[in-house]
Amino acid sequence: MRDDPFEQRTREAEERELAVEAARSYPARRARPEPDSPHRTPFQRDRDRIVHSKAFRRLKYKTQVFIAPEGDHYRTRMTHTLEVTGIARNVARVLGLNEDLTEAIGYGHDLGHPPFGHIGEEVIDGAIRERGGDGFKHNVHSLRVVEALERGGEGLNLTEQVRDGILNHTGPTKPATLEGRIVRLVDRVAYINHDIDDALRAGILDPDELPRELIDPLGESGSERIDTLVRDIVASSRESGDITQSDEIGGAMLRLRKFMFEHVYLGPDARSEHERVQRTLVALLDHYLGHPGEIPNGAPARAGEGDLQPVVDYVAGMTDRFCIKTFREIALPEESRL
Repeated sequence: MRDDPFEQRTREAEERELAVEAARSYPARRARPEPDSPHRTPFQRDRDRIVHSKAFRRLKYKTQVFIAPEGDHYRTRMTHTLEVTGIARNVARVLGLNEDLTEAIGYGHDLGHPPFGHIGEEVIDGAIRERGGDGFKHNVHSLRVVEALERGGEGLNLTEQVRDGILNHTGPTKPATLEGRIVRLVDRVAYINHDIDDALRAGILDPDELPRELIDPLGESGSERIDTLVRDIVASSRESGDITQSDEIGGAMLRLRKFMFEHVYLGPDARSEHERVQRTLVALLDHYLGHPGEIPNGAPARAGEGDLQPVVDYVAGMTDRFCIKTFREIALPEESRL
């Protein structure tokens, strides 16, 4: 058995095996300094804190595309998160980047997603703006979850690199690390392809509707498309020194993403749920604004946050089924007791 210190061995291994551009596991850069684990790197520790968080467990019952899906094989935020993390870690390994950092960012990137998928985020964003707030973006809220909401308000005290990757997995700013940029790109690779699978299963899309000019260069099946995209990311990134795609394959993926937004995420079937989602979420926001004492374990707003923030925190943290159940109890109290 080896008796050399774990940190020393990890540092030496990373210098031998990782690319020059890869993030190093030490030293840990945390907002609140703390002793390192004797048997886990700082990024492994972050991963474990995320996986053991309440927000992570709730992903199991949050919509990916379909609201409270009853079929056993539809994706949820949890399965999406697992798929993203697996693909991203594979890319990091091939490129000689830090797999532990990639994994931690992957597990944490969607912790702040509200119930009801893309429609839910759109509704909450609009409702907050109408009530004088700054709006809602799930990546910003994901960072809030790990910094201010978990562990009774103490947060998880994650490393700077993981927090950066969570915040910037979408939006105008790229992550500072290449590992974070892998998750940012693979997030799209994963959801576009597995959402096609779910949309076909649900009958929202017919196989003949898929644009052949995009499917042909990427692949007929989801696994073929993911393999094509991963191969392209690896080859393009090696050539560019950044996490990139080729114009041909990357362009096809972006056009396929646009197709999915038009036909699935914000298409007629999703829009048919919009009124119900809006009625549900707006009713909950307004109810708890008027009755903040009903928020379980609710703490008063922190300095500068206003009364709206604790309500948003609570409603955005709900799962689909809990959100529907709570709405029924508030809107139809007599029926909910039957």
